Amino acid sequence: MTQISSADEKLLDLLARLAFSNPFSIERIRIEREILDEKFVFEDATAWSRRPNVQANDRPNVIELTRRATEVVERIRAHLSAGHTLSKTCIKNYWESTAYLMLYRHITVISASDLWDWSVRNDARMQQVWRGFLADYERLLNLPPVQKLIPTNPGHMFAACTQVHRAFFQIFDHILGDSLPAAELRARVWESIFTYDLARYYRSLWPRMREISTLITGPSGTGKELVARAIGLSSYFPFDGEKQKFTIDFKRNFFPVNLSALSRTLIESELFGHRKGSFTGALADRPGWLETCGPQGAVFLDEIGELDSDLQVKLLRVLQQRTFNRLGETDERAFDGKMIAATNRDLRAEISAGRFREDLYFRICADRIETPSLRQQLDHRPADLQFLVFSIAHRISPTEASTITEVVLDWIHSHLGEDYPWQGNIRELEQCVWNIVVHRSYVPMRTGTTPTSTLPEWIQGIVHRRYTAEEILQKYCTWVYTELGSYEQTARHLGLDRRTVKAKIDEGLVSQWKPPVT
Repeated sequence: MTQISSADEKLLDLLARLAFSNPFSIERIRIEREILDEKFVFEDATAWSRRPNVQANDRPNVIELTRRATEVVERIRAHLSAGHTLSKTCIKNYWESTAYLMLYRHITVISASDLWDWSVRNDARMQQVWRGFLADYERLLNLPPVQKLIPTNPGHMFAACTQVHRAFFQIFDHILGDSLPAAELRARVWESIFTYDLARYYRSLWPRMREISTLITGPSGTGKELVARAIGLSSYFPFDGEKQKFTIDFKRNFFPVNLSALSRTLIESELFGHRKGSFTGALADRPGWLETCGPQGAVFLDEIGELDSDLQVKLLRVLQQRTFNRLGETDERAFDGKMIAATNRDLRAEISAGRFREDLYFRICADRIETPSLRQQLDHRPADLQFLVFSIAHRISPTEASTITEVVLDWIHSHLGEDYPWQGNIRELEQCVWNIVVHRSYVPMRTGTTPTSTLPEWIQGIVHRRYTAEEILQKYCTWVYTELGSYEQTARHLGLDRRTVKAKIDEGLVSQWKPPVT
């Protein structure tokens, strides 16, 4: 066995780690930096995130990484072709490094729109890409030492690389922001598609992920449906190498049902389908989404917390047995797809109140994702507001996006301030942008809140940030003391030592304040 250089061995190891890393994780950036060393280009980013007018492949780090991968893979191929052998670890790392190279050489150069078209027509461009991919596969991987250790299939590898690229687009283009909460959300969605171990997914888990239900929780307006679409539209689609085509349309495999907007009968018909005459208006047999979606499809149940108890029982059966019946039929049909559900309700509280089945909850939460509020994102990175406004403005008018962004940000900073809570989250921000574009003003909806002017004066002072933390503690201790009437009870209520409470009480305020109404 002829040894390769220690530098090449280390580079292969790092590229192998890079190949199967989560592209949206902080770890991905760390690996890039370790490989590139002094040539690493620092970016003002927590992890990979979309920037205005910049594509992922435009990143200088990606360009340099691909160049280095090309060089080391070619050196190792020549080494193996000359009859030399390598350790099992080096061969494995060579295979994984080559997979990384082929992804970036052949697949990621395809635009998102062209990628979607591949599945619906006999596309000459796709066939050209496949032939180039296959030629590289035969040259770089169809070598006896590699195939003996890691037997694989070029069609499966092509399908997996295409899935990775498609999933990346779905996450990168639609889950925006560079705050830590946004970056963690993107990384979590990637794991929901591939698990944390992409290599194991490629080897064995790709046909099993549809059996895992995903529950998406979070406040209204935080993009739960975007998350569901990213997962549902990123399934594995087999590629037929002989016919040089995908046999399933990528775009026709996501079926959303808004449970809060439909009657019980319509929900059943949408999900399960019906037989002619099974209810008034059922004029013909109709398959439901559970039947239509197929093995690569996903059914998205939005607002699952609104589902009534009888339908919860039926849905539980679908998830437990993977079978269902059309309305008006007794024949069992198989559900082969993936189930995704979302709610802004606290399902644990709904279970305690007897409105949601605990056994159904545990069936749908094998994979759980929580979407962060806009306020959480801006608290971590206030600068994200500019990018989010620009993204909305770009959808309204690409040529006027910069001007609209400037006007909107000026209005927000002048009238709402940096600490505005954005209770409607991204959806509210979108409406704010539209209102300012149309009227140059926005009137926030403040339902369910107490007007500041009706609060006690000292609490108004807290709202307007007039006090230090020490002053707030003093006033709160005094406020509770005026209600409870003793140091001991106040200390017990606040979880403080009695002597601390006594030291904090402002006797002058005690004589002014009346006990609060309870």
